[in-house]
Amino acid sequence: MSLLNQALRAALDARKDLLAELHQQGTNCYRLFHGSQEGAGGLTVDRYGPQLLVQSFHQTLELDALLAVHETVNRELGLETLLVYNDRSQGNSRIDRQDPVYRANEAALADLTAQEWGLNYRVRARHAGQDPLLFLDLRNARGWVKAHSAGKTVLNLFAYTCGVGLSAAAGGAREVCNLDFAEGNLAVGRENGALNPHLPEMQFVQSDYFPAIRQLAGLPITQRRGQKLPSYPRLQQRQYDLVFLDPPAWAKSAFGTVDLLRDYQSLLKPALLSTADDGVLICCNNLAKVSLDDWREQVLRCAEKAGRPVREWQVMPPASDFPSRDQQPPLKTLILQL
Repeated sequence: MSLLNQALRAALDARKDLLAELHQQGTNCYRLFHGSQEGAGGLTVDRYGPQLLVQSFHQTLELDALLAVHETVNRELGLETLLVYNDRSQGNSRIDRQDPVYRANEAALADLTAQEWGLNYRVRARHAGQDPLLFLDLRNARGWVKAHSAGKTVLNLFAYTCGVGLSAAAGGAREVCNLDFAEGNLAVGRENGALNPHLPEMQFVQSDYFPAIRQLAGLPITQRRGQKLPSYPRLQQRQYDLVFLDPPAWAKSAFGTVDLLRDYQSLLKPALLSTADDGVLICCNNLAKVSLDDWREQVLRCAEKAGRPVREWQVMPPASDFPSRDQQPPLKTLILQL
């Protein structure tokens, strides 16, 4: 038995109780092998409903090893999953779409549906972007939102494919607004909504983060000297009962720069001001090089300076299918009671 197969079997064995719990709660999306922490750095194995997505980030996986992974997972789960292999070990984590190792069949690459917390989600192994349409390590946070949204107004910032918004709608939110710069992301969010026709309709706003959140917060939108700002949707100043802030690590636009390492405050302050009194702000930081303790202190100081001191806070760690030997997972989530 290869070292990879041994590590995979150990990982599957460690997840038996968790998978039973997830299946009972209506979830068939989860990480089966977290290679960086379980013996094969740069390799991940994820289940998205009927699909098994294997991705390598450091080096290409050989065909025999890939097929052995697929066989082991199928035997353990008692399923015939549809295999897709994305080799992202070449420059800049781009998917090798030539499929020199393994070419997935049409059924595996078709639009599929998977479930989390009893909700339906669109699954596509290959699409215009690079990452899967549902980030699995945020599952616990989406579950918290679903359990705490009844009767609330919810603002989902950097909404991506709107999983947090969908969870809020399922939890009985009075109003849900999903905001993202990319129309393609929001289009998938609309698909997710259509896959759950029993839920109330959500709102979708396509906008750069900075002009949108600064309008909601009642802050001016500054113009760089000599530069004309692009057009943007006009929004009224208002606050929401629950705000979810999950920015990418880095992004730049004409309105500002998203930089989780050097300037989280410029993202956080207007989000704080857009959160109602006695409301909740959930904020995330996915940079591995940022420690939870340092970032938490930075967040609490920023809230104090913004005049929105935090009354209570709690850390929401990823579930155990994302193990962390040092208890410092890359994704850090804080739930702030204002």
